[in-house]
Amino acid sequence: MDWGLGHATRCVPIIHGLKTHYNVLLGVTPITKSIFDQEFPELENIDVPSYNIRYSNILPLSVKLLSDWPRISGIIKAEHKLLDEIISKYKLDAVVSDNRFGLYSKKIHSIFITHQLFLKAPFANSIAQNQNKKYILNFNEIWVPDYEDETKSLSGELSHGKHFHDKVSYVSPLSRLQRQKNLVPEADYLFLLSGPQPELSNFADILLKRAKEYPHLKFILVSPEFHKPLSENVECFVSPPKQKLSELISKSKRIICRSGYSSLMDLHRLEKEDIILVPTPGQTEQEYLGKYWQEKFGAVCVAQNKLKKIDLNF
Repeated sequence: MDWGLGHATRCVPIIHGLKTHYNVLLGVTPITKSIFDQEFPELENIDVPSYNIRYSNILPLSVKLLSDWPRISGIIKAEHKLLDEIISKYKLDAVVSDNRFGLYSKKIHSIFITHQLFLKAPFANSIAQNQNKKYILNFNEIWVPDYEDETKSLSGELSHGKHFHDKVSYVSPLSRLQRQKNLVPEADYLFLLSGPQPELSNFADILLKRAKEYPHLKFILVSPEFHKPLSENVECFVSPPKQKLSELISKSKRIICRSGYSSLMDLHRLEKEDIILVPTPGQTEQEYLGKYWQEKFGAVCVAQNKLKKIDLNF
């Protein structure tokens, strides 16, 4: 799935595991290709349809996605048809799909990766949940990147509840990042940006303006796109390699980021605890995860429209 880079980055450890025993073909989009080329330059890849998810500055996210559903549904059908062609050409034995509903086939073993067995839709949740279930049941297996023990769960009610089938396996949290030990903090804050436009730039604009208000603090901004700093106390990095990203996060005293699940798994892997989570406005999954992590892991969850008011001094 190319709804941001998180779905791609969390597949990296799975691909590393698979390629030691199997020949692996990667399905890529323009958004995910750079990550996979960086991580797996030796692997063949093939283009699959891009979802081109974009938020709106006017419409709530739920309304935007609902209006976009006919187009998304068409992509699901197109990728399902494409997979049949790929199976015939490459003689595949299995397909592993991260949240792409159409990438299954009755001809081969089909595996689906998701942390959202149970949705948090803003309205008509039962309808959305039934549709989600219908798509998921097309697959032979469901891999959940979380702990099976609910007391340790990173995703809470999104992946734990009364299961509607016996295909679920918990494969533990997934992250391509590596723990860094005994590093001296070099930055006060790291702004970790992710997600589709225009919210990516909206978030960056707010954070860069806040950084300018604190010239005595040092900030690092990491984003899939370049954003021009407004002050000299901000250093920017565009999609740094995993080793560098691991180092930047580990050397920062406090993290401000979206409460996207892949970002949370990365912070969990690096054992970061001083975290400010800012859910993408209108994205109910992130709103739930932000509050859940605040209650369970001591993170601070702040609405984006309140971020301009919080004191960033330690």
